This record gives sequence, structure tokens and C-alpha cells, in this order.
Amino acid sequence: MKTLWTLAISALATLACAPAVAQSEATLVPAQSELVFQFKQMGVPVEGRFRKFAAQIAIDPKKPESGRVAFQVDTASATIGAAEVDLEMVKPVWFNVAKFPQASFQSTAIRGLGAGRFDVAGKLTIKGQVRDIAVPVTLTAPPPGSAVSSASGTFTLKRVDFLIGEKEWADVSLVANDVQVRFKLALSGIPAP
Repeated sequence: MKTLWTLAISALATLACAPAVAQSEATLVPAQSELVFQFKQMGVPVEGRFRKFAAQIAIDPKKPESGRVAFQVDTASATIGAAEVDLEMVKPVWFNVAKFPQASFQSTAIRGLGAGRFDVAGKLTIKGQVRDIAVPVTLTAPPPGSAVSSASGTFTLKRVDFLIGEKEWADVSLVANDVQVRFKLALSGIPAP
């Protein structure tokens, strides 16, 4: 009679010998990628962007549930194009770059929705605050003659949840709580969805 231990070892051996799910490791093409944020200050739309970010993506569009996405953003690279405001954003009440130089996203689940669309759930960390979010992503195949796909999407976060704008800046009548994040990532090495 097999013991529970023998059954467990047998199961692990079977898993170890099972064929791995084919995943493509993507390479981010920074010069063709963008990460934009938009918010309202006293009702006026303000748009900015992050100039430095990195991504590690492994996915088979035909079996997305086996994929993974990790994303890091250099918070000091935030800019809205006005030097005096850019200098304020690095301070403790905003991104607190000295203590939290990076924001990050780590996927926990990827679900295919068909037609190159995916729902990527994961943990978003900004200023030490971690929140679960779901990010809709559309993967577009490379145009003829190119090997570069694009992954794009838009989601909204609540800045107060991440302590972005503390003290008097926590007042959402001055700076709206909703921040729309829009991204377009140029990726090489992803097969067509």
C-alpha cells in the first residue's frame, strides 16, 4: 500500500516531467512606449508622464493564465512639463522619491477576454501602499514588416489611497482623487494573439 508520502513524491515527479507552458519573454522598447497620467486640479485637466519605466512580461496569448507581468516606474521621472511642479512632485507630500524611488505592479492573474483583450489583476504599490487593481489590456499584433507588438490600456486609481498628495493636498476639491493612467507599451517577442 502506498503511503501518503509516496503519493506526494509521485505527484511532484509527474508535475516536474509535464511539458512547460510555452511563454514568450517580451522585451520592452522604451523609445516607442509611453506611460501617461491625467488628473484635474481645481477642475482643470492636467496631463503628465513618466519618462523611465521597465517591464518584465512573459505571456502566451493563447494561454494567458500562465503568464506574468511585473512593472516598475521610476517616480523621479514624473513630469508635467513645468519645472517648478516637477520639483514639487518628488517631495514627501507627493511621491516622496527619497524614500520610495519606485512604484510597481505585480500580476496575480491574467484572464483572456478574446480578440486580443486581457484582464490583468495584480498588486499596485506606490509610496508603500499596496492595492489590488485590475488593468484592462489590449494586445495588438505587429504591423507587417515589424516584430513589435503593442499592449495598451487605461485604468483609474484613487491618489489618496496611495498617499499621493498629503496634508493640505489630500483635499480632493483642490486636486481630484481620480487619476487616469494610460499606457502603450511597445513589446518585441510576443506572438500574435
